Amino acid sequence: MSNPTTASRFDEIYDSTRKDVLAFITARCGCTADISDVFQETYMELYKLLVNRGADYVTHEKALVMRIAKRKIAKQYTLLARLKNFVSLTTVNEDGEEVNLAEFEADDFSTEDFSVNNIMLENARQLIRSKPTDVRKVFYLMYDVGLTIPEIAQALSMSESNVKNKLYRTLKEIRNLLS
Repeated sequence: MSNPTTASRFDEIYDSTRKDVLAFITARCGCTADISDVFQETYMELYKLLVNRGADYVTHEKALVMRIAKRKIAKQYTLLARLKNFVSLTTVNEDGEEVNLAEFEADDFSTEDFSVNNIMLENARQLIRSKPTDVRKVFYLMYDVGLTIPEIAQALSMSESNVKNKLYRTLKEIRNLLS
């Protein structure tokens, strides 16, 4: 069981490293769907370390958390590669389209408006999924994480104008698709 010192030390480390670690993980993950899993596993391991070794064990918190994140990313992609050899994560639906089972969500078609909104949202998601990884990462950091354009540019080692270009061009494509 943890004590208040461990919990407060964890909160302190989390608050001081969260943005940098998230940027590091985002820049190195090949798939945006893996980012939140790796991020969560990183901080779970940090918490276990603090519980097992004590709150005073960590002296260089950013270096430690980055090292944990690096191991978690390596483990994620090694495991994913091995799983792909044994299990198919895709199937073909009745329209002949390939569907990723890992991203399947049950839709509720209770009203026409809800159905139309789901179709429009899925079209936007498909458009974003069809974009290169760097564009998907920009969208993830902007809309899922809530970073600003300068923060995204720093996290992905891009210029701010490059981030804006990727973001605004894709938003324009989405608007054209949905209009």
